[in-house]
Amino acid sequence: MQLGVAVYVLALSEVTADMGDLVGGKAAGLGALIRHDERVPDGFCVTTEAYRRGVVPAAEIIAAYQRLGGGPVAVRSSATAEDLPDASFAGQQDTVLGVTGTAELIAAVEKCWESLHSDRATVYRDAHGIDQHGVAMGVVVQRMVTPAVAGVLCTANPLTGRRDEMVVDAAPGLGTAVVDGASAVDHYVLDGVAGDQTGCLTSAHLDLLRAAGERLAGHFGCPQDVEWAIDPDDVLWLLQSRPITSLFPLPPATGKPLPRVFVEFGHVQGMLRPVTPMGMATLRAQITAMLAALGVRVEIVDIGGRLYGDLTDLARSRSSRRRLVKLMAVDFGPRAQAVMQHVLADPRFAPTGAGRGAARQAASLRTAGRAVVGIVRALARPDAARIRMFAAIEQLRARSVAPDDLRTAVERLRHVEARGDTDHSDAIMWPIVAGMLAAALPAALLKGVAGPDEMHAVLGGMPHNVTIEMDLALWRLAQGVGAHRHLLLDTPPGELASRHLRGELPDIGMAGFLDAYGHRGVAEVDLGVPRWAEDPTPVFAALANYLRVTDPEQGPDQRFHRAAATAETALRELTARARRRRPVRAMIAGFLLRRARALAGLREAGKFAGLYPLRETRRQLLLIGAELTDAGLLDQHDDIMFLTLDEVRVAVHQGVDQRELVASRRAVHRRELRRRSVPVALLSDGTDVETVLPRTSGGDGTLAGVGASAGRVTGPARVVHDPATAHVEPGDVLVAATTDPGWTPLFLTAAALVTETGAIMAHGPTVAREYGIPAVICVPDATRTITTGQLVTVDGGAGVVTVH
Repeated sequence: MQLGVAVYVLALSEVTADMGDLVGGKAAGLGALIRHDERVPDGFCVTTEAYRRGVVPAAEIIAAYQRLGGGPVAVRSSATAEDLPDASFAGQQDTVLGVTGTAELIAAVEKCWESLHSDRATVYRDAHGIDQHGVAMGVVVQRMVTPAVAGVLCTANPLTGRRDEMVVDAAPGLGTAVVDGASAVDHYVLDGVAGDQTGCLTSAHLDLLRAAGERLAGHFGCPQDVEWAIDPDDVLWLLQSRPITSLFPLPPATGKPLPRVFVEFGHVQGMLRPVTPMGMATLRAQITAMLAALGVRVEIVDIGGRLYGDLTDLARSRSSRRRLVKLMAVDFGPRAQAVMQHVLADPRFAPTGAGRGAARQAASLRTAGRAVVGIVRALARPDAARIRMFAAIEQLRARSVAPDDLRTAVERLRHVEARGDTDHSDAIMWPIVAGMLAAALPAALLKGVAGPDEMHAVLGGMPHNVTIEMDLALWRLAQGVGAHRHLLLDTPPGELASRHLRGELPDIGMAGFLDAYGHRGVAEVDLGVPRWAEDPTPVFAALANYLRVTDPEQGPDQRFHRAAATAETALRELTARARRRRPVRAMIAGFLLRRARALAGLREAGKFAGLYPLRETRRQLLLIGAELTDAGLLDQHDDIMFLTLDEVRVAVHQGVDQRELVASRRAVHRRELRRRSVPVALLSDGTDVETVLPRTSGGDGTLAGVGASAGRVTGPARVVHDPATAHVEPGDVLVAATTDPGWTPLFLTAAALVTETGAIMAHGPTVAREYGIPAVICVPDATRTITTGQLVTVDGGAGVVTVH
């Protein structure tokens, strides 16, 4: 090609992998296949320059067609936003097969151009955050292969995620049935084990495809989705190869014996969104230290920006595996329990003879001794334990404030690196553990006497919960807005937030609320995420939702008081009934439940306290980021959250430009933010363990989950992915993938809660019980199965959601 000369038609043999802007994704991929000496039907590409000009270059197309020798050709769309690492565009734009003659060829090119802005392609780009204005269309024209059989090869199993399996779908003839899903096809799983083959492919065909898949995955460095055809002479032709975009990232190599099992830890904190690189480093250190304080050693790894714990050693330990499933009940929930039961039954995770070393046994005994003392002390005198806890939290808040004399990036970085990541004070930790145990143990003691819904009722309206207190403080603020009601209801939350930060809003008490709670936010455990004090948009959105509550009896303060009164009544009735049947157990259970009501609400306080040092660390890092931006080493101050401390150090001390690194990480982060499903557990070969469990069905219209808060409510569903701008009407059923404390202001107007993940003692269900609203958790794919506006019934006692 001559520089500066417009190119409208280009032979595929001239296309290189870096020509995506000129020829589109499909043509660039075919050019790469040709350059790797793979067998690809001969052809040419009508470039994006021709598309941008807007007139079909008929003479150049006809000349290229004649050079192919005429005859039937396949005409395929090749958009610039196509066959990308995170967006395949499979089937979103047009392909025309068996095109013969110049007039039909020109019409087919025009048809492909028109499909760039079809409804389905436009919606797909919107869903993947792709700019609609920057896209352009190239068109691939190739000599038609007349196949005996054709289909699709995936070099990793797209259903289970296994990287050591390939999957083939095939059909006789052109294979359009495979791509279009129009009829039944033959399905093969290639796992390296030879077996009798039936259907349209022979063993020799499958060997050809397996060898091609291995080559292509090696060529491109990631699993591939390959369209292929085998002609009557048993020659394999490759028609397309693109990345499989749906696979969850592979766990990192650990250098330890395989296989390994990794369980997702983020949903324990109510978040499935990816964590920023800076937040990941902090969270890994915090969780590792917290588990170590409890005598548990687990390596935390980053998979797809999510926190996963390597539980392999615990699963293979004779002493740990016996109680592993039960221990996961409190925070990880039933879905994680189910996958762990499956793992423990897998012979590859059979217990080994290795036991704990003497040093680890001694450390565990010391931890156990401290735990017993701390838990017994809290159970014996809960009021005193609570006073000590909040005194420790106040000390932590005061200690977290940075000195006033920090002036430069070097000084600020030194301060950030010197201070500890968290405080695992016994005064904070053991009252929380005592409360959780007191809430969890009575269910076993009262089995056969009390059902789950009764236990949930007893644990409703729990006092001393800092998150509930925060929500009620915002409710009181809403009750006092007076003449500003319409301003807050009619103005978008983002605009209200901007005006508040500029000091342009009337005084409604928001400044005082943010003074107390501005260090909180959605996904607040991620250091890289703005706090409410920085961006109060979610607070104003929640405030508007509160103002829509017109029935005083439905106010959250009244709902909370009713839940507390119901709980106290249920506790008295339950213990009286239990004394008649099991007096000793009833006495123990009654004591524990009373202690649960005194202590279990403290569960939120530990996290609340840990946010104080996080807030100050974030503030110092953003100031360092501003200095690096002024120096031209970052594009904006919050880019620093996409670096690690080591990378910040080389920028500060050595002046290393980190803008390119940040841009690439932001792109990955944006891609992962769009992911709606995160595996509960992964094996080291990429297997999503939940996909290999037996399937259960609740019947037509019924979604099975786990009851987490008693009650039965019917109402319109409100599917929420981002609480920052969520509009929740009184009576709506809130449906979300997961929730953390930053979501809980929405609970004050919701009639019920449905989530895809969680545990009974996790943040969302705990708050739901305390407001007395039904909750069903662990409903797979709830946010995709249910749509906003559908009428649903949530039965928190039975653990089912019915879609009407």
